Amino acid sequence: MKVIVVKNKEEAAEKAFEIIQVGLENGNIKTLGLATGSTPEKLYEKMREERLSAPEVTTVNLDEYVGLEASDPQSYDYFMKKHLFNEVKFKQSYLPNGMAEDLDAECERYEAILTKHPVDLQVLGIGVNGHIGFNEPGTSFDSTTSIVKLAESTIESNKRFFEKAEDVPTHAVSMGIATIMKAKEIILMAFGEEKADAMKQMIEGPITEDCPASVLQNHANTTIIIDEAAASKLA
Repeated sequence: MKVIVVKNKEEAAEKAFEIIQVGLENGNIKTLGLATGSTPEKLYEKMREERLSAPEVTTVNLDEYVGLEASDPQSYDYFMKKHLFNEVKFKQSYLPNGMAEDLDAECERYEAILTKHPVDLQVLGIGVNGHIGFNEPGTSFDSTTSIVKLAESTIESNKRFFEKAEDVPTHAVSMGIATIMKAKEIILMAFGEEKADAMKQMIEGPITEDCPASVLQNHANTTIIIDEAAASKLA
């Protein structure tokens, strides 16, 4: 696990973009795993500014809320179009369908897509409780794509994106931890003092399902890019 401490989100975006660009230039990225939320926004902005060209690359997203139409401004489908897909063209892009009538079948369908398109590089954020994807504390390290119930801390963190607290989804379709760990390379970014405890547990704590991100200590090729605030509790 390589840890890079930067001053701000802009510098983090530059570092992450460099890694992705090298992978694309070397032909090592055929499938790119993407995340949503505020963490990767500057990275996607950098991709747009640099007019990233990836017409032969397939993208797969980590997760999607259950119960939100793709046209809903808070859906991750909408987020990806707004922040990346409308300007950067890929071969094809996949997200889970949170509106599927049979969500269990949707999980199987999405896991099959991920098997067909194994991830070469996965972009991750981390929750204040150490979740990756929407895999909350207590999630089995053997988990694959599944329906997850969001922890209260996750719902609380997401309230800022919604007009009313009752509008915040309580469930999501998410890649499982075992699925995420199959990625050949992982970049995890984190910013702000509110992520400091999670980063300390992830990097320096025991590998435990109480902090799902701690499993990344077992990954052969993970780069952590964090700002000084998120790194403030590291030894």
